[in-house]
Amino acid sequence: MTIEGIKLFLASLSAATDSGENARWPLVVRAYGPALLTGTGLLAFFVIFLAAIQFSTPNLVSNDSYFHIRFAEVMREQGLRPAFPWLPLTILNPQDYVDHHFLYHVLLIPFTYGDLRMGAKWAGVIFPALAFVAGWILLRGQRVPYAALWSLGFLAVSEAFLYRMSMTRVQGASLLMLFLILHVTLIQQYRWLLPLTFIYVWLYDAFPLIGLIVVLYVMSYWLLERRFKLSPLVYSGLGIGLGLIINPYFPQNLLFIYHHALPKLTDSASGRVGNEWYPYQTWTLVENSAPALVVLVAGAFALGLSQRRMSTNTAALFLIALLFGFLLFKSRRFIEYYPAFALLFCAVAWSAPLEEWFVSNPWLKKLWPLILTLLLLPLLAHNLWATQESVQEDTNPYQRYAAASAWLKANTPPGSLIYQTDWDDFTQLYYYNTQNVYTLGLDPTYMELYNAGLYHLWRDINDGGVIPPSRTIAETFGAHYVLTDLNHRNFLDEAETDPGMQEVYRDEYAAIFQVRNGTDNEAK
Repeated sequence: MTIEGIKLFLASLSAATDSGENARWPLVVRAYGPALLTGTGLLAFFVIFLAAIQFSTPNLVSNDSYFHIRFAEVMREQGLRPAFPWLPLTILNPQDYVDHHFLYHVLLIPFTYGDLRMGAKWAGVIFPALAFVAGWILLRGQRVPYAALWSLGFLAVSEAFLYRMSMTRVQGASLLMLFLILHVTLIQQYRWLLPLTFIYVWLYDAFPLIGLIVVLYVMSYWLLERRFKLSPLVYSGLGIGLGLIINPYFPQNLLFIYHHALPKLTDSASGRVGNEWYPYQTWTLVENSAPALVVLVAGAFALGLSQRRMSTNTAALFLIALLFGFLLFKSRRFIEYYPAFALLFCAVAWSAPLEEWFVSNPWLKKLWPLILTLLLLPLLAHNLWATQESVQEDTNPYQRYAAASAWLKANTPPGSLIYQTDWDDFTQLYYYNTQNVYTLGLDPTYMELYNAGLYHLWRDINDGGVIPPSRTIAETFGAHYVLTDLNHRNFLDEAETDPGMQEVYRDEYAAIFQVRNGTDNEAK
């Protein structure tokens, strides 16, 4: 349903109500009922499909999911800008903290009532489902034949894409907003870019993607129509600028964006960041996303089959799909965008030749839904099974640090710093225990940017390169308790022989040491 269609629908409702002409209701239902029914049916299908993936494991998909749902609960309990004491040795320290997922955390608040883990799982279903419905709205706005069937392709193009969409992270909501932004751009309702881009900036600091999308659209318009469209650039630029300035965290947000993006763009981080920032091996990409590669080629092939000149919108979608394809070869995290935009391009590119063939071959128009369905069914079945298998095998047990965190809550002073040997353990530790604060988390570059020497020292300790470790942990980091997983054998070997460290807890996942070197016993 386009923006103009929505306005007409609301105007019709108002006229029928004001004049008492209830006879108009059947006209409204006939005009918009099928679209609303189709959209509702698609939403239900997406929810069921994604829930089958999400609930195939009791664990949350992605470690970061634990942080996001817990922090949303903190926002509900303490206000939308709670104090953030939990990472004092990073650029997310209490004085400099910026919530670069602010609006996403607000959107998560309704999911924090009741069991947090279940709420997080439902959020990981609802947001991508809504994004896929927005993709259908975009296809329908481009008059793609059988847009609803094409939209089911979002579930068929890539197993890795579905895995990323199932995370309780911002990417589902981000894709939803990008689809809406692209939709109003393609139907030339440019004024809507201002509020939508403003909202996106509050949602996620990946707003430069909006600029790239709008620039590619303007470029396509100029190349094919020989006219320069300034309005999309103005409205999107205003939205981004206002979103950055009229911001709960202004002006710290500007410095944080610089710090957050620079190490990824320049490869300047000395330590290893999350795997998502590294590229796939080529064959791995073929294995988990072959249909997403095929649809781009199929869309390019379709361009040569039509008698019409390529439209501006088709050209824009082609360039956008190429952009995300390029970014995907730089970083695997862009698997959460490329397959969707490749599918959009393919569907729109095939619209023109199909419409021409339908005129000369009416039987093909009746047969086409069956062809699409037969193509989709095996891909849907495969992706459902493959993604279920991935989330079952690749997610950490949700209870991994539950017992260790309970011990820390019961035996350490509130607000005391816990030294942990792995930066990505923070999210699950935080999920179970917000009483303590932690050495680093969410991204290792956050400590490196705050104090590079401290970060390198932390890495040396964890690798067993500081002997004995207890004095440095106590005097430099100010920590009197250490939590480590059982895979850090070099550190464990030094800790177990260090007279300044005493093991006070161990289970199948973790060990906790009390640091006694030169400090008073702080155990309760």
